[in-house]
Amino acid sequence: MTAPTIGSLRVSGATLHYEVRGHGPLLLLIPGGTGGAASFDDVADVLAAEYTVAAYDPRGMSRSVLDDPEAEQSVAEHADDAFRLLELLSPGEPARVFGASSGAIAALHLLTTHPERMRRVVAHEPPAVMVLPDASDHRAFLACVQETLRTQGLRPAMAVFAAGLQKGGDATEPKGELKLPPQAVARIERTMANLPYFVGSVVPSFMSYAPDLDRLEVLSDRLVLACGQDSRGELAYRPAALVAERLGTELLHFPGGHIGLTTHPAEFAEHLRRAFRVRATSRESPEPC
Repeated sequence: MTAPTIGSLRVSGATLHYEVRGHGPLLLLIPGGTGGAASFDDVADVLAAEYTVAAYDPRGMSRSVLDDPEAEQSVAEHADDAFRLLELLSPGEPARVFGASSGAIAALHLLTTHPERMRRVVAHEPPAVMVLPDASDHRAFLACVQETLRTQGLRPAMAVFAAGLQKGGDATEPKGELKLPPQAVARIERTMANLPYFVGSVVPSFMSYAPDLDRLEVLSDRLVLACGQDSRGELAYRPAALVAERLGTELLHFPGGHIGLTTHPAEFAEHLRRAFRVRATSRESPEPC
């Protein structure tokens, strides 16, 4: 593993921890869920052979500290954090951006607000459930998660949340046991520490966010939507599939499921490299230099 260069960036209401590896054009990695920069360690090493790879802990996660730990979170503010990192690390040059899960939602907002700074955005399973035809059901689901958190605590709220993400909201369907790399297992303690903030602050704001589909349609030549090949039918899969259909673009499938980045890092990195090399509107034409 290549030791990254560590930095910190002061933004409105927080101080961000970020890490940089490699040389070449900038590739910014935006983590999702309870992850941070460390969740990209395995893929960043592969990608650093071709890009200057920057990853960071989103505000409030791990080493990125909030001025006010009780402050409400917004997609726009998190996307602006990513923009500030682009301005710092790639001033004046369009960059490539990858976002996973809630990080993919931030990446979509970043594309719509600062398209001039984006060469290509790859969004993997953004759980933007408000675009779905049954959005009202998901509003009720989010309200249930928050009420369970308030009245029963974190563990029951996580059980409700996990059940709602499964196919049809049914958590009884058996899944194969996930085999995590040793370095991923070592990150679990930090991940668990982020759970209260994630469930209480990130989930309600990010999953209530509705991306501007008209704007994304105009910018579809810079956007690649992707899902895990094992995620078909699950809640986080559906928004990306619907948006890709709406935009008339191909939906790419990456190895594994929603956390394929963690379970299949080498294969995931190779798929990501390919996604940045081809045009969004023609999968056989190489991206211009």
